[in-house]
Amino acid sequence: MDVLKAEIERKKRQLEESSLIKNPKQKYFKRADLASKQAEEYWKKSSNVVKSEYVSQNEGIVPAVSNVDGKTDRQAQLPRKEVVRKLRERGEPIRLFGEDDFDAYKRLKKLETSEPDIKGEGYSNDFQAAMEKVDEDYLNEIIKSTGKEEVNTSNDVSVKDDGTTQEDINRMRQELGQGDKDKDHEIVLRFFKFVLKKWGEQLNTRPEEEKRTIKGKVASATHSQTVAYLKPLFRKLKYKDIDEGLLESIVEIVQYMMDKNYIKANDSYLEMAIGNAPWPIGVTMVGIHARTGREKISSRYVAHVLNDETQRKYIQAVKRLMTQCQNLFPTDPSRSYNFLRTSSS
Repeated sequence: MDVLKAEIERKKRQLEESSLIKNPKQKYFKRADLASKQAEEYWKKSSNVVKSEYVSQNEGIVPAVSNVDGKTDRQAQLPRKEVVRKLRERGEPIRLFGEDDFDAYKRLKKLETSEPDIKGEGYSNDFQAAMEKVDEDYLNEIIKSTGKEEVNTSNDVSVKDDGTTQEDINRMRQELGQGDKDKDHEIVLRFFKFVLKKWGEQLNTRPEEEKRTIKGKVASATHSQTVAYLKPLFRKLKYKDIDEGLLESIVEIVQYMMDKNYIKANDSYLEMAIGNAPWPIGVTMVGIHARTGREKISSRYVAHVLNDETQRKYIQAVKRLMTQCQNLFPTDPSRSYNFLRTSSS
């Protein structure tokens, strides 16, 4: 009974403190008034706890907090647009469920503290990077040439000359594809560099006004991107480390390019890139027993473009060299691939 009497006294005292009973004659009160009073006390108590914990953990970097008429006015140190931008750079949602601007700012500060230098890595836009490189070179050249009376050549592409001439190309045509793999590696490497050089020289001879147009910048960026794509292939050719089936296809393409037979060169390119086998992904054994047509499933007929991303890029770059070779060294329309489009460009 003593416990029951103590509980009754506690409830009476709680009612008196809550001011739900206005006068002694009042016999009852509304349940909604009690729930509203309890909710108000709960939120007041919870907000004080959250505020004290945040101040203790983030001392020195707390945003401005001011009390006006008993209400808390929280202002983040960064504008909302800046918080959104930084969250998007990190691949984080700009707002979680039930989160306000200040909570988003606190989450950003926590991310910056725990992962200060982490940036999302993914597939990069190589063409956009090449375009930015062209613009960056242009701006750097403007800065360097300020106050000088020299011609601005900022939009020129980088051209490397290994000394190969047209006479060397004519001589190498007789030596290509004669069974000497080391010689084939060297000739293909020198020929591709020769086409790249001629392509770059043609771009550099354009008027400055044309180089600064969108079309001119795209052409320069395409050349820069092609050079970047071909670096792995040039490295393999230099160290003679290309797969035998792939080398055979590239040698065949280069032979047709030297002969200015661009239609057959394109056919060989398609055969190398996407293949013509029933299993183009790369299946070379369909069972434990030898069957009819087994020799048709060799590595020469598979789709090399599907092997990996690096190989796909330099095979695509080879196709660009074929197009530029046709523009640089034109031939009869009957031996040209897509003659009308390339001749008008």
